[in-house]
Amino acid sequence: MANTKSAIKRIRRISRQTAVNRARKSRYKNALKKMSLLIDGKKKEEALKFLPKLNSELMKIAKTGIIKKQNASRNVSRISKKINLI
Repeated sequence: MANTKSAIKRIRRISRQTAVNRARKSRYKNALKKMSLLIDGKKKEEALKFLPKLNSELMKIAKTGIIKKQNASRNVSRISKKINLI
């Protein structure tokens, strides 16, 4: 266990930040799941409308460092290809 005042403060801060990161990651995963449901349901128009929102969500997550920027770009690229195949 931490035995300095600064280490105790860091533990508190890390636990708060973990909760924030977990919520952000959950929102990002839910957005991906929603898009995959739209793609599986062959709903091209709805998927195209949701694409900018998904892109925004992914870039926000990448900006905060929860996922890497290349990971977000790769996801958007793959989803765009899937939408075009519908």
